[in-house]
Amino acid sequence: MSPRENGSEQEPVIRDNRKIDPETGTARAGKPSDAAGPDGAAQAAADAAADTGTTAPEETAAPAGGGAGADLLAERTADLQRLHAEYANYRKRVERDRVAVREQAVATVLAELLPVLDDIGRARDHGELTGGFAKVSESLEATLGKLGLVRYGSKGDPFDPNVHEALLHSYSADVSEPTCVEILQPGYRMGEQVLRAARVAVAEPDETAAAEAPESADADSGESDQN
Repeated sequence: MSPRENGSEQEPVIRDNRKIDPETGTARAGKPSDAAGPDGAAQAAADAAADTGTTAPEETAAPAGGGAGADLLAERTADLQRLHAEYANYRKRVERDRVAVREQAVATVLAELLPVLDDIGRARDHGELTGGFAKVSESLEATLGKLGLVRYGSKGDPFDPNVHEALLHSYSADVSEPTCVEILQPGYRMGEQVLRAARVAVAEPDETAAAEAPESADADSGESDQN
């Protein structure tokens, strides 16, 4: 018995639940929609919204204002400037360390050559530095001088414990302060760095002789008055 015989004119509703479109052969997105019926499109939209967990937006959010963009730009500019300053400091520190390592290496080599310079100096003092050996020694000393080696220590220099090493000590009425009266071994330095202190004989003022000097002067004046 058909529906029309029962007095019902409503036709049956057929829903297409296939996941593959039979005409195009492609997969259908979301839940399949109704193939027939007046509420098919609305039901498909509701099902899609339920799958994504969102609802249809009623209005679009307004874009960020110009103030927020300016603040972000200022922040990024400050970060870039700070990074540039850190890199500049890093380069300076690396260059300073490189110079310090080079100076230390040169100082180590020069310190090892000081005994050779002492032998050359003794040979020169005894008149044995002649001929080709004299030329070689002069060339060596000139080369070491270009590397920054400086010889110091002369008779009559004020005694400085920072650059002098006192091996002999005496008193003298001819000096008014501790003075180097003899250079036993010259000192060497490179820039402000002392490679070897000068070894010297030091003389200090003779306070006893200085005190006796006025008494002898008074005695001489008294004898002249009696005469």
